[in-house]
Amino acid sequence: MTTADTADAAPTPRHGPLAGVRVVELAGIGPGPFAAMLLADLGADVVRVDRPGGSALAVDPAHDVTNRNKRSVIVDLKSPDGPARVLDLAARADVLLEGNRPGVAERLGVGPDACRARNPRLVYGRMTGWGQDGPLAPRAGHDIAYIALTGALGLIGPPDTPPPAPANLLGDYAGGSLYLVVGVLAALHHARATGEGQVVDAAIVDGTAHLSAMLHGMLAAGRWQDRRAANLLDGGCPYYGTYETADGGHMAVGALEPQFYDTFVRLLELDDFTDARKDPSRWDDLREAVAARFKSRTRDEWTALFADTDACVAPVLSLTEAPRHPHLAARGTFTDHGGITQPAPAPRFSLTPAAVRGGPARPGADTAEVARDWDVPLLVTDPPRQGDRSSSAHPPRKASQ
Repeated sequence: MTTADTADAAPTPRHGPLAGVRVVELAGIGPGPFAAMLLADLGADVVRVDRPGGSALAVDPAHDVTNRNKRSVIVDLKSPDGPARVLDLAARADVLLEGNRPGVAERLGVGPDACRARNPRLVYGRMTGWGQDGPLAPRAGHDIAYIALTGALGLIGPPDTPPPAPANLLGDYAGGSLYLVVGVLAALHHARATGEGQVVDAAIVDGTAHLSAMLHGMLAAGRWQDRRAANLLDGGCPYYGTYETADGGHMAVGALEPQFYDTFVRLLELDDFTDARKDPSRWDDLREAVAARFKSRTRDEWTALFADTDACVAPVLSLTEAPRHPHLAARGTFTDHGGITQPAPAPRFSLTPAAVRGGPARPGADTAEVARDWDVPLLVTDPPRQGDRSSSAHPPRKASQ
């Protein structure tokens, strides 16, 4: 695990490939903040517009790493001059991200028409679960409901139990945040080539459905059964799944190709099943034999046995164990910053590497600094807030940081 450079120590070339891009993020929860963090990790100057009082589901600001590398101002959009403050920021931005229900930003006076009237080149990214239109567009929801509707949730788990909740990685972040970022960067490329901004409608249902493209192709070709634990990649195959070890740990197996499967059964000393790979009639027996073997040793013992092989077997690690794995530690996949262990920025760039330049933005702490750097004096018509980094006790950071 690496130790991240601090903002004061980070040299100019380490600002990432999006250095110079300005992003306004209207504060929310879930996929919107993560998308903004990814842009910030890649070097964009992300200003998060926090609301007074914050959100009921928000994490303690000191530990919310999805707000790293950002700056924060507080604007009450329901106050008479609140919308004007955001519109002044939008006028100087390349991208604006919001995650309200359809129509809410418009009612607050900061919808795409109002923002793009001030800045025709603006890319206005909208992050929702259901999308901007359709029967469910005005309804509330969370990750689990969105992925349920797309068929993705129905892929997960054994057939005799309800599908488990897979955290919020599949819908919020894979189907939501990453598609928002792809859309915003594509629209930004278009805006810089033509001078025309546009609205990006990123819906979690759309992105999650898109992720299942290969499976729909396999279904059409008769290579995928539309039921759980009956296929090659959903636990139906005994050499692609997880098994419990003697100490209550688990090992993950992905020995799909013939050469990997041969190594797998050889190391398990299951030579009687060498020819069972392509014989589904033997899969139940193979699964029982594999399960029995894994139960005979601890997770660490199996990890050591498979470590230098191409059997495609790995230990199932916890969130706290993962940063200490030798491979992830060698690559610096995780980093420490401000006493918080967290994933390092990804992906990696040879000329413009990204870095954790600053910890989680504290609500309102950068108001005067942003007002100066973005030339938006209306932001500081109120007295400085306690903890504002522009106070005499905390000199403002340079604009390039």
